[in-house]
Amino acid sequence: MDKLKFAIFGTGFWANFQIPGWQELDGVTCVAAYNRTRSKADAIARKFGIPRVYDDPEELLEKEELDFVDICTDVNTHLPLTRLAARRGIHVVCQKPMAPSLKQSQELVDTCTSNGVKLFINENFRWQAPIREFKRILDSGLIGTPFKARISFCSAFPVFDNQPFLAELEHFILTDIGSHVLDVSRFLFGEAHTLYCSTHRINPNIKGEDVANVFMRMEKGVSCYVEMSYASLLEKEAFPQVLILVEASSGSLKLSHDYTIRITTDTGTEDKVVRPKLYDWIDPEYAVVHSSIVDCQQDILNGLRGEISEMTGTDNLRTVELVWGSYRSAETDGLIKLR
Repeated sequence: MDKLKFAIFGTGFWANFQIPGWQELDGVTCVAAYNRTRSKADAIARKFGIPRVYDDPEELLEKEELDFVDICTDVNTHLPLTRLAARRGIHVVCQKPMAPSLKQSQELVDTCTSNGVKLFINENFRWQAPIREFKRILDSGLIGTPFKARISFCSAFPVFDNQPFLAELEHFILTDIGSHVLDVSRFLFGEAHTLYCSTHRINPNIKGEDVANVFMRMEKGVSCYVEMSYASLLEKEAFPQVLILVEASSGSLKLSHDYTIRITTDTGTEDKVVRPKLYDWIDPEYAVVHSSIVDCQQDILNGLRGEISEMTGTDNLRTVELVWGSYRSAETDGLIKLR
C-alpha cells in the first residue's frame, strides 16, 4: 500500500508531538511543513527529516501532491486553511478546537462536505490508555447501569509557560480543556440533552475564564458533572490526567491519580493500573496525553483509508456544541436544551 502523503500546517508547540506521532505509524509520511515564520518551519523540518518547507500555504498546496493536510495552527486560521485544502480536493485533519465559534465550526464541516473531502479532528483525550480501559470496563456491565458521573480536570499546572498565547484568549478553558473533557463525557455516556454551566476567572493576568463547571443530563440517563480548572492548588497535582468517578446500580468505577482504575462491587474493591506507552519523543509531564496522539492518529489514518473512524468532523461538531452551549449557559445563567 502506498504511503499517504501529508503536509503539516503550523510548526509550534504541538507540532513537536503531532509529527512524531504520525511517524510511529506505517503508511503515512510528512513531505512538507508550513509556518508563516519560515525559520520555525526550517527547524521542525531538520528535527523530523521533512524534505520541504514553505511560508506560503497556497504555494505549498500548488507544488505538493498531498493526500491530506494536518492543520496545527492558531484556531483563527483553521477555517481559511481548510478552505484552501478542500477546494483542491485534499482531505483535512484539524487540531481542536475546530474554529473560534460554533458558526465557523459548522462552516468548516460544510466546506469539506461540499468539496467532497474528509474532515477529521485530532481530539486525542478519549484515546488515552486509562480512559479506553475505563470505557471497556464500564461497557462490560460489571458495575451495572450508571446513573451519576464526575469528570475532573483540575490543576495548578503553569500551562501558560509553554503556551503563552492561551493567556490572550477571550474564551479559554472551555475551548481548550473543555473541548477534551466534554468529548470524554460523550465518549462515555453519549449525547447530552441539557446542560448548565458556570465560569470564573481567577488568574488576573489572563483574558478568558480559567474555571468552568458543567452539569449535564445525558441521553443514557446519567447525570454528569464536568469540572475544569487551571486555578486549583490541590493536595496532589493531577496534571495532565483526567479523573473520573462513575456510580452505577451495582458498584462504582474510579479513574484516579497515577493511571489507577478502581472497581468497586459488592464483593469488594480491585485496583488496576493502566499506564501510557512511553515513546522516546514525549514530554514526561504530558505522557498520557502525548502517547494518546498515536492511537488517535491511527484511527484518523483508518478513516483516510476508507475505514470507520471516531474522529470525524461531524462527530466532533457535537462536542463543539457542548462548548458553546456552556458559554451560552454561563452568560445567561440558564439551562440549555440541546436535543
